[in-house]
Amino acid sequence: MKNESFSWGHVLATTAITTIATSIAVSILGRDETGSAAAPLNATSHIVWGDEAAEHDEVDVKHTLLGTVLNAGAMASWSLLQEWLLSKWVRKNPRVRSIAAGALTSTVAYAVDYFVVPKRLTPGFEKRLSKKSLFSTYVAFALALMVSAFHAPKQEVPQP
Repeated sequence: MKNESFSWGHVLATTAITTIATSIAVSILGRDETGSAAAPLNATSHIVWGDEAAEHDEVDVKHTLLGTVLNAGAMASWSLLQEWLLSKWVRKNPRVRSIAAGALTSTVAYAVDYFVVPKRLTPGFEKRLSKKSLFSTYVAFALALMVSAFHAPKQEVPQP
């Protein structure tokens, strides 16, 4: 039986929301900590360019645009997990479900990003941001997921 509540459109919407939220968060935190709003996004391009990418503070296509695209790709994968979680849970309490799904997805993302994948595949934010700012970034990510989940397609609750 096909699950009618899963929505590729909602995955794309969640990807957009989370990409914007995390990009704004790391840019503000990067500006405050390094003097460069682009530094954390540039550091994400270390996946392609190596560790020297984290040393770039200026906005440029090579580092900033690529870092933003890589961040969006990661947000797409986590948005897919979020949508899958939402499509599996019965929608008896949408607020609680949305909060739980956002918190769980963000927590899994942090664990995978920093304890599972090789260092070359980490987000790179850790190369320019403090642990406190990394925590704040994942909180912003969780909040963006929660906001998006509030607008997830409704799933009918089965009647006994």
